[in-house]
Amino acid sequence: MGSNAIVGQSGGPTAVINSTLAGVLQACLARGARNVYGMVHGIEGLLDEKVTVLSDTLGSEMEIELLKRTPASYLGTCRYKLPDLVHGTEVYEKLFRILNKLDIGWFFYIGGNDSMDTISKLSEYGRQIGSDIRFMGVPKTIDNDLVLTDHTPGYGSAAKYIGVVMKEIIRDATAYGNKYVTIVEIMGRNAGWLTAAAALARGEDCEGVNLICLPEIPFHLDRFLAKVETMQKEQNSIVIAVSEGVKLPDGRYVCELSDDAKFVDAFGHRKLTGTARYLSNLVANNLDTLTRSIELSTLQRAAGHLSSRTDITEAYQVGGAAAKAAFEGMTGKMVALRRISNDPYQCTTELVNVADVANLEKKVPVDWINSYRTDMSADFLAYARPLIQAELTPIYINGLSRHIIR
Repeated sequence: MGSNAIVGQSGGPTAVINSTLAGVLQACLARGARNVYGMVHGIEGLLDEKVTVLSDTLGSEMEIELLKRTPASYLGTCRYKLPDLVHGTEVYEKLFRILNKLDIGWFFYIGGNDSMDTISKLSEYGRQIGSDIRFMGVPKTIDNDLVLTDHTPGYGSAAKYIGVVMKEIIRDATAYGNKYVTIVEIMGRNAGWLTAAAALARGEDCEGVNLICLPEIPFHLDRFLAKVETMQKEQNSIVIAVSEGVKLPDGRYVCELSDDAKFVDAFGHRKLTGTARYLSNLVANNLDTLTRSIELSTLQRAAGHLSSRTDITEAYQVGGAAAKAAFEGMTGKMVALRRISNDPYQCTTELVNVADVANLEKKVPVDWINSYRTDMSADFLAYARPLIQAELTPIYINGLSRHIIR
């Protein structure tokens, strides 16, 4: 069996994915890995033999602390889909030659649904050829849509950012006293976990958003306009949180009605953008009000200055748990988070079969949406609030947060 470990990061970055990388690195070294390699730009980079020796470049405690506080993917990321095994094994043969050349015994891939697909295929091919390499999936995604885990590292920090900025947007939107509709577009293709986090803004110092629109509920343009018109009879300033992936009853994304360019990635995912802009124009053209659209875009996944300490801690823990399991002989698994209680908040890790996670999506439970389909219930708030608690203050140099780069 190989004496080295290798780890990669894949898919969309998060504010805490590097904390997971730190967890994998330190746990592998503590358990006896001779070297820990990093894939530069994930599996796609590995195919070009682009690797770095993490055990050499991240050797000090200060570097690890900076890594935990640095958003996005330290190693670089990719969106690369491995072919199905039934279509041929050429790519797999090349990958395993590279892994054997590097004397790899343990392989870790940090990512979401598509990354678990990669681990599932690699572990299955390894089983077929009798390889000793252990393959482990390590969860991350701000979308919170991985099945068989209570939540995913990355979501808590993104939810915290959304809750904070929605409060700030509401304060700004209500400052002038005139009729105004502000529509905020939040990430979420088919699952509305991030947009649901807008409900966290409501509290004793904030009236909260007026309307939350999730992909789980079919979106009717005429009902949307009627609802906005009714709400604006009660108050001038309306703030709406809308998922980028809200769909019409016929299955089309609302953003497909706009003129924005349409792009499809290697996994067949259409690039979604322009939902808030389209709806803002729709309201402006049909109702007597000013409008504004705001797209949070990558800000919601790159806000390391607003990351949740709970999220950073759990991101580090799943990395360590993945290394522990792999060194104990497990393969073809993903580390999942299992919640024990909300108050006090307690959560532990467990292993699930990665094949049962790959390419599936966990949606927001419909009974966590109120009966009017406009807001989130108390059950959602009880679920989400523990995930946004506490902060890990950035290390500031010359007034700006310090990051570590490769």
